[in-house]
Amino acid sequence: MNEANPVIYMADDDADDRYFMRQSLQHVYPSVTIVEAKDGAELLTLLGNWSQSLTAQPIQVILLDMNMPKLNGLETLMALKANPLLRHIPTVILSTDAQPVQIATAYQAGASQYLEKPTSYSGLDQIAQTIRSCFSA
Repeated sequence: MNEANPVIYMADDDADDRYFMRQSLQHVYPSVTIVEAKDGAELLTLLGNWSQSLTAQPIQVILLDMNMPKLNGLETLMALKANPLLRHIPTVILSTDAQPVQIATAYQAGASQYLEKPTSYSGLDQIAQTIRSCFSA
């Protein structure tokens, strides 16, 4: 993975959540490239395009909201892990829902990490720092 130019894909149906997470990631990674999708189906399309590009930079991590229309986070995660070209990419679930059964199911499906969405800017910055610490080269 390229620490100097990290690439992060993010899927969340809430535009505000995407905006605030993007701001925190850019604060931690000034040179980050963030590719955003509004749901799991759009993310899989974007990743399909990425996997066919011969010059695409490696993806550092994929961030998935759990509750999205079309394909939710769990369904998207299962599709990622079923694809030999994408299954190696670390995937972090972000959700307002922290039910133990849902968390266990996400880990069983292949999530690298499950994080509860914070309610403050400092909490978002902490998540961005955690992502950098855990998923950078």
